Amino acid sequence: MKKFFAIVAILGLIGTTQVFADNSAKDATKTELADTTKKDTAKKDSPAQAPAVAPAPAAPAAPAQAPQEEDAIAGVHKELKNKFIEGDAAFMSLVAIAMVLGLAFCVERIIYLSMAQVNTKKLMAKIADALANNDVEGAKDVCRRTAGPVAAICYQGLLRIDDGIDTVERSVVSYGSIQASQLEKNCSWITLFIAMAPSLGFLGTVIGMVQAFDEIEQAGDISPTIVAGGMKVALITTLYGIVVALILQVFYNFILTKIEAITSEMEDCSITLLDLLAKFNLKK
Repeated sequence: MKKFFAIVAILGLIGTTQVFADNSAKDATKTELADTTKKDTAKKDSPAQAPAVAPAPAAPAAPAQAPQEEDAIAGVHKELKNKFIEGDAAFMSLVAIAMVLGLAFCVERIIYLSMAQVNTKKLMAKIADALANNDVEGAKDVCRRTAGPVAAICYQGLLRIDDGIDTVERSVVSYGSIQASQLEKNCSWITLFIAMAPSLGFLGTVIGMVQAFDEIEQAGDISPTIVAGGMKVALITTLYGIVVALILQVFYNFILTKIEAITSEMEDCSITLLDLLAKFNLKK
């Protein structure tokens, strides 16, 4: 699981780097298209070359339409990427890293919790059948071959079946708390990144506003262009910080829901196991 977490984090960082590379390539392409358009316009306006170059404008028509079609296909994704690049690179990178690491922890928890869930009804039915046949070792084997905290708790209870119900109950409760802590492992990191993402965005906003006022002071005049540029960069960092926090919060609530469901199953199965063991001891 640790290796998977590391792979997800690395892939996310590579994806963030690719965004900057794509934007640089896009700017270079736009510059080349602009230069080509200027040259074609100059040739068209020249009276000496007008007859020879007359059919030429039809050729660059396809490249001119290609960016427009690409913009229509990219849609919201392209706009978000452009806004990401327009923000301050330092703080936008920190927000992106917080999102990647937070999502990596979320994915790790979701996979772990999905593997921890089992069909508790079938599990308890198999244990009940084994105990009904006085086959304690068979019941233990069922628990050993089943993954998840519910089977682990039942196995701990079956190990102390000869020590009395009170000892079994204490063992089940103690081991159940350990399993519950395992379910909540790494959730604190998710809450950390949920809090960090908007905080980094607000920090970028404050610094962007300070830079905007510095530019106003140097210019000696309140220019709308200077103010708008600084405020735009500042607010973009806040926007992305809030978006990242919202995304991570959705995953975090989903994880909490799965943890609550598994914890409820652990409690129900613990009570069922104690009832089965009580009936088993009465048969002796």
